[in-house]
Amino acid sequence: MTEATYSKGITEVSPGCYAWMLPDGGWGWSNSGLIVGKGSSMIVDTHFDLELTQEMLDGFAPHFEDAPLQTVFNTHANGDHYFGNQLIPAGVDIIATNAAKADMHQADVDRLEGLKHIEGSVGDYVRDIFGPFDFTNVIATAPTSSFSGEKVLDVGGREVVLIELGPAHTPGDAAAWVPDVKTAYTGDILFIGGTPIIWAGPVGNWIRACDKLLDLRADVYVPGHGPITDRAGVVAARDYLEFVRDETTSRFEKGMTIEETIADIDSHLGRFDELGARERIVQNVINIYASLDSSMPERPLPAVFQAMAAMDGYPAMAK
Repeated sequence: MTEATYSKGITEVSPGCYAWMLPDGGWGWSNSGLIVGKGSSMIVDTHFDLELTQEMLDGFAPHFEDAPLQTVFNTHANGDHYFGNQLIPAGVDIIATNAAKADMHQADVDRLEGLKHIEGSVGDYVRDIFGPFDFTNVIATAPTSSFSGEKVLDVGGREVVLIELGPAHTPGDAAAWVPDVKTAYTGDILFIGGTPIIWAGPVGNWIRACDKLLDLRADVYVPGHGPITDRAGVVAARDYLEFVRDETTSRFEKGMTIEETIADIDSHLGRFDELGARERIVQNVINIYASLDSSMPERPLPAVFQAMAAMDGYPAMAK
């Protein structure tokens, strides 16, 4: 399965389980999934804007003829996994964790649109990474039901287990496990080929989430971003998180500043040097420092993006 072609659109990853993939898997280019049972089906995640979500729904539509859509599961509360919820037909249950549901607001849409209009390098950076997506008509649509811990669903006679894994990437991360075909839809617990970004943490929880995914002994893992993977992909994601945790903690204990730590780790990434969006190390170090020092003031999101823009080569604003 790791050799499957990573191309836009639908791919059957195991019998009756599909992924809708959006290469290259970078900022906003996420995967969704479809689980088909006898007489009903379930979608895992919608997309960042209405056009992309409608394209996905149209691609899945042939399966809905014999297995009408019954449930949509949002793995977490980042817009590229739920902004398309408003296109889900009435009567379809949309479900997420309690923490994810509480984290879904129209302010998410407004914040992203606002970042696009900031002047200078941070605006240029945000416009480059989020420019392809149209948020103007997005109405943030929260789930109709929620859960904590685990929840077992019957999707046309197939057992699907929803497993809460957060807080990690976000406060409310969860995965969908289809045991009859050993397939897991992981949301953004897995970025394959890209750098994970720790918005919530703590990082130790995310590492434990990877261990829980490994405990499933799945044959197929559908990540939130990037190509389909297997256990090796989960191990690689966990290795990066452990690396960032250990390298950041050691520099914190030496009294280095956040900026010094970011620069030093970035120059010593080793085998993680080839991951996409390496500038996310900025937020990862900030998050880990905050977990090590609870008195540290929170950094505004524009400041985080400013630092990531600088690392990605965008010129600083003139003073």
